[in-house]
Amino acid sequence: MAASTHGGGRRGEVRAPTSEAVEDYAKAIYSVQGRDGSPAGTNALADRVGVSPASVSAMVKRLAELGLVEHEPYRGVRLTPAGEKVALEVIRHHRLLEAYLSDALGMPWDRVHAEAEVLEHYLSDELEELIAHKLGDPPLDPHGDPIPDRDLTLPTERTRALADLEPGEGGTFTRVSDSNSDMLRYLSEQQVCPGMKLRVEDKQPFGGPVFVDVGGRVLALGGALARSMRVSLDS
Repeated sequence: MAASTHGGGRRGEVRAPTSEAVEDYAKAIYSVQGRDGSPAGTNALADRVGVSPASVSAMVKRLAELGLVEHEPYRGVRLTPAGEKVALEVIRHHRLLEAYLSDALGMPWDRVHAEAEVLEHYLSDELEELIAHKLGDPPLDPHGDPIPDRDLTLPTERTRALADLEPGEGGTFTRVSDSNSDMLRYLSEQQVCPGMKLRVEDKQPFGGPVFVDVGGRVLALGGALARSMRVSLDS
């Protein structure tokens, strides 16, 4: 695979070119490590990237040599400030591309993730800026995930997984994981999208379905889907 073309950094900032694998791992570590900066474990990263723990260990060593991660023996890895910039730039590219494919080209939201996974590595700063301007600097991608701004900062959010809500609790459906196209397709078929009000009517134990009122309709959402949906609670 060719190296990523956007290794030059944010408009004038000089940074060594990064490969697709390095960018994918930086993004994965950012997703897995705690918001408080707690390390990402090797097994969790292996599950996220879809490789063996041994492959993760080899890549972590490379990332450490590049100054992108700090490794804590027996605990895991966390991104350095340089590594976080790599991750957030790729995330900005990915989510802007998803928004462009969905809003400008009309691609269904269950298909944009796979396309953006490929294109995110080859988006130049100039094309990134054109897309952002064309879309009016959208704050969110089609799945409700926040798009890092030009300074690569993300707003903090206070949401809970739908599966963690108790009967009677509700709020606004803010975002859903884009990693499972079947789940996104199901939500689309049920006409459920970010911005809608949800209220939990009932839930079954041990990861069973969650019964949710959506605009007067009660839907039974599987446990895995309910865990992937985030809700901003009513105040």
